[in-house]
Amino acid sequence: MGIQVENASKQFGDFLAVDNVSLEVETGSLVALLGPSGSGKSSLLRLIAGLELPDSGKIYLTGRDATHETVQQRKIGFVFQHYALFKHLTVRQNIGFGLEIRKGDKRKVKARVDELLELIQLKGLGDRFPSQLSGGQRQRVALARALAVEPQVLLLDEPFGALDAKVRKDLRAWLRRLHDEVHVTTVFVTHDQEEAMEVSDKIVVMNKGRIEQIGSPAEVYDRPATPFVMSFIGPVNVLPSDARLFQSSAIDATHPQVYLRPRDVEIQTEGDSTTAPAKVSRLIHLGWEVQAELDFGDGNTINAHLSREQFDRLDLKPKQDVFVKPKDARSFPLAQTA
Repeated sequence: MGIQVENASKQFGDFLAVDNVSLEVETGSLVALLGPSGSGKSSLLRLIAGLELPDSGKIYLTGRDATHETVQQRKIGFVFQHYALFKHLTVRQNIGFGLEIRKGDKRKVKARVDELLELIQLKGLGDRFPSQLSGGQRQRVALARALAVEPQVLLLDEPFGALDAKVRKDLRAWLRRLHDEVHVTTVFVTHDQEEAMEVSDKIVVMNKGRIEQIGSPAEVYDRPATPFVMSFIGPVNVLPSDARLFQSSAIDATHPQVYLRPRDVEIQTEGDSTTAPAKVSRLIHLGWEVQAELDFGDGNTINAHLSREQFDRLDLKPKQDVFVKPKDARSFPLAQTA
């Protein structure tokens, strides 16, 4: 096992940041810690890194008890949201910094830096300074510097958070390809659901210092364990169980709320016994799909996501009367909806 956390807790004053968390990360895997601000994901990452010590519990790295080891002893690579590169050093010097302070053989250091420059697709830019690079290039240099010392574990704390949307998307794909080449056990923190879904082998969804669910991207999206997970992973409509939309469907009315993803809303131009009448209040064109806002006249509105093909076939217009059917609505036990 690459990383094992056993019943770890960490409190800062009156704030319980990590609450009795246990987690296993397989060797060579890439795992995302996903959650909103204050959910405990960065605090858990810092416990793994040794930047904070747990108030209780244990941290194991590659099978050994590392709970009280220093950051240096843990042999961890750490990449922060803000690149933290040395401005006065070139790209080459930044990447080789950790090897230089270990008094490594200069030829081996040069060979390792050359290898990493090629790996991060910055060959030929080694003599530039960080100020001469784009944000995405600087973050790649930060990753190469962390990898230079051949860490057993790589930890990334919101690594793309300071970059614009297009650069983040490009770097997500690049990080996945990089991981598939180097196979370093990697944990990265993010609040971006799409980022976690696109990059990771497994997602650990955190909320209020606890783990809500662990699973593959498909599992946490298609089979959410709690209302929080369903609400946080992807868009969702939340309606009372007695809403007009559900009066003709097999929804358990003992549960106060029903969760329905916009993709699971079926729109028809003619009604039947399984549909509910609604009016199209707004259409939002998102390029590859269209979002329709639907008003049921009972105080409830929902969003439906349609492919361009579905939208063209229905020929929807604002203010149009339509008929709606939920395809895959979900409810949760009362204890979970609190």
